[in-house]
Amino acid sequence: MFKKVITGFLILATSTVFGMSLSELNEASKSELIEIKGIGEAKADAIMKARKFESFDDVLKVKGVGEKLLANIKNDVKSKANSEKPTKK
Repeated sequence: MFKKVITGFLILATSTVFGMSLSELNEASKSELIEIKGIGEAKADAIMKARKFESFDDVLKVKGVGEKLLANIKNDVKSKANSEKPTKK
């Protein structure tokens, strides 16, 4: 039990620094979702059907989404957003 609490806290702390925002998840296209490690067409469809997530915990209610995949979602989209920012010259 203690391990799960610590893991949950670490995921939350990591997502605060590196993760995607909930609005980005609610607006991501199917092709954007499929680019995330662990998401194929079926999971992307399931996520899109369950849209209007109010918290990241709501994403865990989607069939096939667990803690590990949720961490991938949070981390992957934020990494893409950072890499697409224009650099100053």
